[in-house]
Amino acid sequence: MTETHEAPAPTAVRRIDVPESGELAQLAGVFDDLQYVLRCCEHLVTALGGPESGPVRVDADPALVEALWSGAVVGYVRCFSGRTKTLTRDDLEKLELDGDVTDFHDMITKLRDHYASRHVNPRESYEIGVAQSNEGAPRGVAVVSTPRPQVDETTVRLLGRVAYSLSGLVDARMTKAQNNVLGIAHDMTPAQLSALPLVHLAGEDAEEPGAGQA
Repeated sequence: MTETHEAPAPTAVRRIDVPESGELAQLAGVFDDLQYVLRCCEHLVTALGGPESGPVRVDADPALVEALWSGAVVGYVRCFSGRTKTLTRDDLEKLELDGDVTDFHDMITKLRDHYASRHVNPRESYEIGVAQSNEGAPRGVAVVSTPRPQVDETTVRLLGRVAYSLSGLVDARMTKAQNNVLGIAHDMTPAQLSALPLVHLAGEDAEEPGAGQA
């Protein structure tokens, strides 16, 4: 019988700082955001539709629903940051999903501004009324609140489908970017690789003296 010995997992890597690695890092960040959006949507489906609607039981508490939905909306729109341009509206046309995905995307973008507002309460609007006596004199002041509509399960499921499809697109781009970085590393000499900053894995926080932060 022939024994096979797998190489142990590395405990440290060399940090490479090239445009290709920067692209890969941005893709990884967007992929993580999309996975976060998917998890929020999974919990929301259960919260809005009952325990049979999703994989994990979530209490349908309005505060929890708002927190999950706000997180999903903010995380999704962040994937389309104009600063990194990792994903753009043009990418939505590559998903081949039913319906007008770009219109849905624009709606979610507007919702992000609503939920992330620094000035307006996203849950309720308020009006002030004055109560009158039978003689018409003011008797008191009332604060009247009107709840804003809560997100519905159909919208949550659609956002989940879009995020899932975008995850596949980003994953394919990550594979290509990884190959590009590996190709650059292959063109470097062992001495050049050894001169790169050392980044410790598996709970190690320290780096070699003079190395930059990861």
